[in-house]
Amino acid sequence: MKKTQQDNIWGPEKFNREMKSLGELTSSFGLPRLIITGFLVLLFILAPVAGVDFFTQITNVANRFSWNAVMVLAMVPMIHSGCGLNFGLPLGLVSGLLGATLSIQFGFTGAMSFVMAIVIATPFAFLFGGGYGWLLNKIKGGEMMIATYVGFSAISFMCMMWLLLPYTSPTMVWGMAGKGLRTTISLEGFYDKVLAKFALDCNKICGINLVIPIGTIAFFALLAFGMWAFLHTKTGTAMTAVGSNPVFARACGIDVDRIRLLSVIMSTWLAAVGILVYEQGFGFIQLYTAPNNMTLPAVAAILIGGASVNKASIPNVIIGTILFQGIVTMTPTVLNSLIHMDMSEVIRMIVSNGMILYALTRKTEGSK
Repeated sequence: MKKTQQDNIWGPEKFNREMKSLGELTSSFGLPRLIITGFLVLLFILAPVAGVDFFTQITNVANRFSWNAVMVLAMVPMIHSGCGLNFGLPLGLVSGLLGATLSIQFGFTGAMSFVMAIVIATPFAFLFGGGYGWLLNKIKGGEMMIATYVGFSAISFMCMMWLLLPYTSPTMVWGMAGKGLRTTISLEGFYDKVLAKFALDCNKICGINLVIPIGTIAFFALLAFGMWAFLHTKTGTAMTAVGSNPVFARACGIDVDRIRLLSVIMSTWLAAVGILVYEQGFGFIQLYTAPNNMTLPAVAAILIGGASVNKASIPNVIIGTILFQGIVTMTPTVLNSLIHMDMSEVIRMIVSNGMILYALTRKTEGSK
């Protein structure tokens, strides 16, 4: 008996083709990433069941994405140049913290304090990034291990310097001693919500409790577009070539060390801007050991987004930051409401550290 056209359309061959296409899609996006995405979607579905406001949670995820995305973006230049994951991110964070505290010390307020914080942080980022890049050029092959030591050493050194540097602003120094910076400094009256205040409040438009931080997201989009445009320039193409095959790049006349140095400086500067963006959303400057909590989440986010140790893109930054911050934000809230116990910090630590562990141990094609 001959097969009809309908049999050919819905028969085993068609089914096999569909399953093959589904397998290719799963392979390209990554099964673990699909599982994480599915878990995040499940949390959003469970939120109303647990009595958690759905749109409030979307607002929280959007806020955390906008605060952290620039620090994740800082990973891209060094990955492209073959320097690997930037575990030396604290150097950039320290540059940003110096810019923030000095802008307050010099008496700048409002939006100008944010602008001046970036301006003041820039030479520090160039100086620290230049020294950091020079060091990485001397130890090719062990960049990520050395970067980890550099990052922790920078934080430890600054723990002493925050007490010794001659700051005098009463907003920042310890009240009793009159010297040494406080652990946490309020940004009220300075650049608190300088970007986040530009937001779309859907409650005023359609009555739902949803606020989209347009200002902060637009600032990230501007930096992301700048990075994308740079990677499509002659220098950006050379940076990608150095990361893909440094021997071939050198044979083509590209100064490999100079390109690597440039990528480290760019990454350090983006980290400095990133911590300032985070602070304006959070509302406080956190000093001393606080930068320790920024590096691994940024590294984990870009890996979860699909990057490897030598290949990264802007979509990797966006997807990874949304997935990581979404899971970290939603899981404690939903589970607390379901079990009726306040275990938010315990759950947050377990989930965030678990995702970091997964990201750092997973194998990627680019890292083989």
